[in-house]
Amino acid sequence: MQEEILKLYENNSSLSEKEIQELLHDFTLGLNKGDIRSAEPDGNGGWQVNTWVKKGILLMFKHSTMTDMTDGKAQFFDKSTLPVHPFSIEDNIRIVPGGSSVRTGCYVAPGVICMPPMYINIGSYTDEGTMIDSHALVGTCAQLGKRIHLSAASQIGGVLEPMGARPVIVEDDVMIGGNCGVYEGTMIRKRAVLGSGVILTASTKVFDLVNERVLKATQDNPLEIPENAVVVPGSRKLSTDFGIANGLSIASPLIIKYRDDKTDARTALEDTLR
Repeated sequence: MQEEILKLYENNSSLSEKEIQELLHDFTLGLNKGDIRSAEPDGNGGWQVNTWVKKGILLMFKHSTMTDMTDGKAQFFDKSTLPVHPFSIEDNIRIVPGGSSVRTGCYVAPGVICMPPMYINIGSYTDEGTMIDSHALVGTCAQLGKRIHLSAASQIGGVLEPMGARPVIVEDDVMIGGNCGVYEGTMIRKRAVLGSGVILTASTKVFDLVNERVLKATQDNPLEIPENAVVVPGSRKLSTDFGIANGLSIASPLIIKYRDDKTDARTALEDTLR
């Protein structure tokens, strides 16, 4: 499948339109089952990024037509290859009434809770026990681990627009506070905590007060938040004459500590909800 998708993406395929639709159908099923992922653990503590998957998703937009997907009183118009994700009660996924939507071509594991209104986009992977809270977004190709709490109004950025080769990756047992934003391929390691309002992008510098170091993305590696880190919003003064004259500062997230028993007690998930 990977070879056929790459050929098709490069306009070097001999497939008929019927065969293309069959290929994209099988590709979508693989995404829905979690058998195909835009990124996956490599078994050595790192991650392998499968850029061909993003190309396959782009082909789903290209080889489709606008269609009426209206369901009852709710009107929907989208590409024919991108309907709403098919679910059944046997999937053991809670989708609470109130305007949420999950697009086809993403994996949502048993035990996931979707609070309204939230949105999960194509190519993403959301593992067991994770809660997607109200007004939260799981962007295209984002990879979310087990038992994550994505709090209200937080956003996990997508990888299609603007173009990016690496999706956002959030590992197991991470707590993401309200109104956070994680974008541009940022990696959040296990058990990290983002305080409300933290914004992380490829150009963000994170100041680790515990280890007295500055964390930032490089050309070859994404911004990476270490395991167990507790990150809160911060700021630093601008050193330019104009910045000093006007008392300006720029947002700079701070690692103020690493998780301890007190942190665990404050961020403990409520098993009863699950």
